[in-house]
Amino acid sequence: MSFTRRLRRRGLLAAGTLAAALAISACGFEPMHGQRSGASSAALSAIDIKLIADRSGQMLRNELLQQMQPRGPARARYSLAVVLTEGLTNLGIRKDEVATRANLTLSASFTITELGGTTRTFTGTAQSVNGYNILTSDFATLSAREDARRRGVTQLALELRERISVWLIRAGELPQRTR
Repeated sequence: MSFTRRLRRRGLLAAGTLAAALAISACGFEPMHGQRSGASSAALSAIDIKLIADRSGQMLRNELLQQMQPRGPARARYSLAVVLTEGLTNLGIRKDEVATRANLTLSASFTITELGGTTRTFTGTAQSVNGYNILTSDFATLSAREDARRRGVTQLALELRERISVWLIRAGELPQRTR
């Protein structure tokens, strides 16, 4: 390939990249957690996260607090209640009927209720499945299960935050607006 052909090809590639960037900027894309978004940190921090039962529930609540209220809670307008269930499924069973792999499934049912009223405003479920190895050492297996639980809780908290954020955007909830 000659030098001029390579130069022409690079020019076309640069022009195509520039055209794609301009097309994307005009599509109306807006970041979910942008300043004008109803899902900004101010709106998310106005959600009171209720206590969740069991150790996994404590971990999930702490993760939700870190993700939704990094600067601390604001005056609560909504209440978030979460029911967390945990299931264990053995996989990878050897011929001698000993499991070598397991899946830890965490399922969260959540409800957001407007404070001062009894009307349910948003409900949903989220699920996370994380695998781990079952080893000959009980301590290693327990450690692997706890790591799977930690990963699952983090995934659930991210999914709950995203779903609540989308709901806030669709509902037109702005942080400065009060009812």
